[in-house]
Amino acid sequence: MSQIWIYTMISVLIVSLISFVGLLIIVFKQKDLKKFLLFMVSFAAGAMLGDVFIHLLPELIESGEFDMFSSVYILGGIILFFIIEKIIHWRHCHLSATKDHIHPLAFMNLVGESVHNFIDGVLIAGSFMLSIPVGIATSIAVILHEIPQEMGDFGILLHSGMKVKKALLLNFLVALTAVLGALSILLIGLDQHQVIGSVIPITIGGFLYIANTDLIPELHKDVKISNSIIQLISFLIGVAIMFAILYLPFHGHAHEDVDAGVNHVHIEESA
Repeated sequence: MSQIWIYTMISVLIVSLISFVGLLIIVFKQKDLKKFLLFMVSFAAGAMLGDVFIHLLPELIESGEFDMFSSVYILGGIILFFIIEKIIHWRHCHLSATKDHIHPLAFMNLVGESVHNFIDGVLIAGSFMLSIPVGIATSIAVILHEIPQEMGDFGILLHSGMKVKKALLLNFLVALTAVLGALSILLIGLDQHQVIGSVIPITIGGFLYIANTDLIPELHKDVKISNSIIQLISFLIGVAIMFAILYLPFHGHAHEDVDAGVNHVHIEESA
């Protein structure tokens, strides 16, 4: 259990520190930044879908826990992330942004991202409770997604009239809600049965939604052949990393522990 805590907390802290990546908007030239984002968005889409179809879904099926309720939870994950995005894009203001008048969109964005990051923490903790390799795969997928996401959030705050230092601080504080999300799952102490039955399907739904409605449509905006090739290669690299995690030294042992935990739950239910 201590291993799960260590891996989870390190992962969510890294996710929180990703909020400072927004500084790249100021440091890099627009042309270089566009190329970097093109790579990262493709990479994140491949990693998220790879995590779903290589780690999360197979673990769910092999555990024997996949049933109609799993489908409901997956659909619930899609709906949940749809609602979060609606909150983020809820309100727009037509007054000019100044240091004295910060657009309400900035605060709505911070509220939406707080919820989003909290849920990221829940998903990461739940994945590590399933197994360490699955937790690592999910953490990588979240981190890769967070890089372009945090840059976008930072850009919104600056566009809304905030100063750079204030935008960085608020973005980081909001990112720390991932830690709260992880702690909420770890402290509740869910067993393997509960994690596999609910948290993992919700993770699958969330990742499917993000990859297919946020990331991939963004890639279709650029149809230049050279850029499209870069997108495809980056996407495949993301998938390949998820495959590579299958061969981590402790993967087989962790999988056996999960199977034993699930079997133990079934035995207790039968008794």
